[in-house]
Amino acid sequence: MLPVRRTSNSWLPEIFNDFFDNSWMERTNYTAPAINVIENEKEYELELAAPGLSKEDFKIQLDNEGNLVIHMEKKTENKEEKRKGRFLRREFSYEKFHQSLMLPDDVDIEKIEAKMENGVLNIHLPKIVKVTPAEVHRQIDIK
Repeated sequence: MLPVRRTSNSWLPEIFNDFFDNSWMERTNYTAPAINVIENEKEYELELAAPGLSKEDFKIQLDNEGNLVIHMEKKTENKEEKRKGRFLRREFSYEKFHQSLMLPDDVDIEKIEAKMENGVLNIHLPKIVKVTPAEVHRQIDIK
């Protein structure tokens, strides 16, 4: 996530920021959550920080190239029906995130699972179990 400070050549927005004393807050225009990837001999575990989000905010799929694609979209509106006065500032929140991850060749794509727990999206990527054929010792008779 790259914090971007809104700057303006107009003096009018700064008056509102000064009035509400929030010009020190940096604003961002998109969200990119932190992602951890953990590997062991049996699997990969992907952890995506998602505080305040639910499983309904996410869509996870495999694309045609076999990449894992994670979409997140959340729209929040501050609704207050009866207000006396007029808005000097009203903010809506819209967050959208899209991440494609190239999967290693040893991921068993048929067994990928995901769950949401305590503000973290966990994606379980099991590795393909390599079965080594048992050694066959058979005596062949000569006729």
